[in-house]
Amino acid sequence: MAAGDPIISVDTKKKEPIGLFKNPGRTWSRKAKKVKDHDFRSEAEAIASPYGIYDLIKNRGVLVVGKSADTPEFAANCIAMWWRRHSRFHYPSSHRLLILEDSGGSNGARPRAFKRFLQERIADKFGMEITVSHYPTGASKWNPIEHRMFSEISKNWAGHPLESFEILLNFVRNTKTQTGLKVESYFDPREYEKGIKVPDKEFKGLNITKSNTLGNWNYTIAPRSVATEKPHTDMSPFLGTEYGTKLRAAM
Repeated sequence: MAAGDPIISVDTKKKEPIGLFKNPGRTWSRKAKKVKDHDFRSEAEAIASPYGIYDLIKNRGVLVVGKSADTPEFAANCIAMWWRRHSRFHYPSSHRLLILEDSGGSNGARPRAFKRFLQERIADKFGMEITVSHYPTGASKWNPIEHRMFSEISKNWAGHPLESFEILLNFVRNTKTQTGLKVESYFDPREYEKGIKVPDKEFKGLNITKSNTLGNWNYTIAPRSVATEKPHTDMSPFLGTEYGTKLRAAM
């Protein structure tokens, strides 16, 4: 942190059914909105998969909402989008990134695919040296994003049915705190393949150096070549929807 390099906390937020479903909490209104008495996923218009990135230094957050499975590729793409859209401008001279994350799930310590996509989509593409530190099993509550960002988002949309992706995204964008937290949200319409395997030969080609302390949970991924993407704002993966159109107009 003293060096001025970015430190982010990442995690997957609880999946949310899109539709007229009860959302726990209270809100002021003249008339209560009628919602379904059961949360059957088969009755949902879609299932939102939110993935969050929280910048500990800037106190800024990004929530990318997908409609597909929560996969290692989706997680890596969300982090890459955060860097491309936000942090390369906040940290223009930085070539190092520290990621704090849980040891399970799509960005867990075991999935090879997550390491592969971090190598390809961020380290190689942007010339970034990525240090990853996983919290041990049962310690996810210490992950800063849980109590600094996710809890505030949940409080903001409490009592409101998430009837559409746009409503969900608007609640996230309007999440603020007295300490200065601001959150941006984006919609990722792509479908992600489940169960991607990384063969031994390909995995050995990744430029990963394990730490001397708990190397399976702490490691660094260094770029294998010169960065392939020049500094510019590329939101192409997120511009194929109405939400992306609004982003394009705002840029």
